[in-house]
Amino acid sequence: MKPDLRFSLPTPAQCSLMDRKASETVGIANLMERAGWAVAQAVRARFAPCRVLVLCGPGNNGGDGYVAARYLERAGWPVQVSYFVPPRVPGPAAEAASRFRGNRVAFTAENVARADLVIDAIFGAGLDRPPSSGIMGVLSAAKRLVAVDLPSAINGSTGAIMAEGPDYCLSVTFVRPKPGHILYPGRAVCGEVVWADIGMPEDCLAHAAPDTWLNQPGLWRIPAMSPEDHKYRRGVVSLCAGQVMPGATRLAAAGARASGAGLVRISAGQGAEAYRLGAPGLVIDEAPLEALLEDDRRKVWLCGPGLTEGEVEASLPVLLRAGRIVLADAGALGWAGECPARLEGVAVITPHIGEFTRLFGSPGDDPVMAVREAARQIGATVVLKGAVSIIAAPDGRVALNDHASPALATAGSGDTLSGVIATMLAAGMATWEAACAGVWLHGEAGLRAGNWPIVEALDSHLGDARAKAIALACGMEDLAVKRRA
Repeated sequence: MKPDLRFSLPTPAQCSLMDRKASETVGIANLMERAGWAVAQAVRARFAPCRVLVLCGPGNNGGDGYVAARYLERAGWPVQVSYFVPPRVPGPAAEAASRFRGNRVAFTAENVARADLVIDAIFGAGLDRPPSSGIMGVLSAAKRLVAVDLPSAINGSTGAIMAEGPDYCLSVTFVRPKPGHILYPGRAVCGEVVWADIGMPEDCLAHAAPDTWLNQPGLWRIPAMSPEDHKYRRGVVSLCAGQVMPGATRLAAAGARASGAGLVRISAGQGAEAYRLGAPGLVIDEAPLEALLEDDRRKVWLCGPGLTEGEVEASLPVLLRAGRIVLADAGALGWAGECPARLEGVAVITPHIGEFTRLFGSPGDDPVMAVREAARQIGATVVLKGAVSIIAAPDGRVALNDHASPALATAGSGDTLSGVIATMLAAGMATWEAACAGVWLHGEAGLRAGNWPIVEALDSHLGDARAKAIALACGMEDLAVKRRA
């Protein structure tokens, strides 16, 4: 089943397909009029009337700027327009330019410096090469900047900063945000991001076939509690125990329990006594791994947190031969080294940037493409953890998760995340959806934990995070029903 278009993050190339389709129905001129009006409304809602200079490019983004200038002038604001290249004739941008009857000034840094507020409608999200130093010099003279769609130096697909330039206080985009609004480092330049519904038909967005999504409840749905639940129905999470670093295994087990697993068991072997000193709700197994795998109810296994490479070697191949659903993290990623093929057969991996780079090479300026290719390469869902986590499925679907807190940057947080994702897998969720849900729940727990929490503090918030995710997903479903009605 395809994800809900309400959560899509179309790339600039996909937006071009969407616009071409829309030109056959609602018309680009109509959409441009609505987009410019939305920019003017966003500016009026956030700033007092002041001297505004709108910098326009030759394409549709420039056309949006001319419309915004007209609406601001109509509202009584002192507005000037400047272009570095006139709009293409004929075309909707040229028509929008002709309808603005106000002052036009030269495209210079001096004129920009005189304005109180500058609106950048030069390139929008469509530029994939660095703007000229002349253009960036003009923009850098601004006191305050608002972007129409995206700041001119930000790559709309990757969030890369293509040229050194100023920060913006507001970016107004249309239909849906672009990946460049979500991904760092570009995200830090955009300022506040608002997106406006300009009446783009849904079939035009569907025609663009977006494959990148904003990670939110409604993109996936976590099973809610049922009166008929029992521990095996809620799911069993099994963990391979580390003897040298047992704390990591315990943290992952605690994350699984706190996020709703029906039963959590640790395969501890000869180190069982040490684990029995921990939480009383854990089941500690001494039997050999092969014997434990005779229980078909133990479908989901977590292998890696707290494990040495030797311990991974003794367990991960056994789990894969048994056909289990395996989440590989930490020690398992180190065991794979520079040979990601050793991980083929696992369901999910959750590397941080260092582990990812060792396995697949540096993600460079296009981390979404790099994670997407890594998932395809090993046939598993890949979660690249970071300020914005990237969750890629082997079929090319990618979710970007910005629902998190810097408070998660503490040792052991990744072990907790592994346990949460394992719980979602044990609950019967599909692999990519389970990873997306686990990352969001982990982020919500971090937001609830406040400033400077220790990792154990996350556990007490995971239950409420799960309840919130279920409620939000139900709300989105109800909204969709109302819209259809």
